[in-house]
Amino acid sequence: MTHPGTIAASAAALALTALAAVAGPCRTDSFGGAGYAICEVAAGADLRLWQTAPDGRPVGTFDRLEALAEAEGRVLVFAMNAGMYHPDRRPVGLFVKDSHQAAPIVTRAGPGNFGMLPNGVFCIRPDGGFAVIESRAYAENPPGCRDASQSGPMLVIGGALHPRFIPGSDSRHVRNGVGVSADGRRAVFAISDRPVNFHDFARLFRDHLGLSDALYFDGRISRLYAPGIGRDDGGFPMGPIVGLLAPGGD
Repeated sequence: MTHPGTIAASAAALALTALAAVAGPCRTDSFGGAGYAICEVAAGADLRLWQTAPDGRPVGTFDRLEALAEAEGRVLVFAMNAGMYHPDRRPVGLFVKDSHQAAPIVTRAGPGNFGMLPNGVFCIRPDGGFAVIESRAYAENPPGCRDASQSGPMLVIGGALHPRFIPGSDSRHVRNGVGVSADGRRAVFAISDRPVNFHDFARLFRDHLGLSDALYFDGRISRLYAPGIGRDDGGFPMGPIVGLLAPGGD
């Protein structure tokens, strides 16, 4: 006779498996007393960057991105803002889409978070792998990204935190960004549930997620679409957006 405890354990395991299937690549997590939404993508998945739609207008919203995916017979699994932008939603720095450079790389220091060197580039390679590359290194030896978005500052650089981050800083915002594994086979996107400082956010990627390189996307306007975990953040239209697509249903 099967022990009742075994039956209960099996039922719990099945429930967790079902929950994971619904949530897809995204989950909730915590680190250092703060909550985060985390979305992990393996190399080869249909991860893309968008700024303009085929009609030439900025995509801007998750609703419009959902419609673009549906027109391809695809489903939008998750999406988030993926870089800083001007008031007309043009990228502040480098933007590459389908191997075409739509905006040039910026390597000079400047005001604001973008200009807090070193900043960097999130790159989706033609083979489906990923990289986060310091901007000046990118400019010296462009790696040929299929899609790419420049932002800043870098959060983690070869396993080291950005040198200007201050432990205990009171500069706190809701923040989002991306980290990449050393072998380039895993990209991890994160957004904080509440305001955090740069030092704590960078440590999430290095110390909790085990990623050697990570890049800040933005704060204040940071938003996530992840229906598997009940997220569909509203707000003003965005500039660059990163999203994962999957085959649509019948």
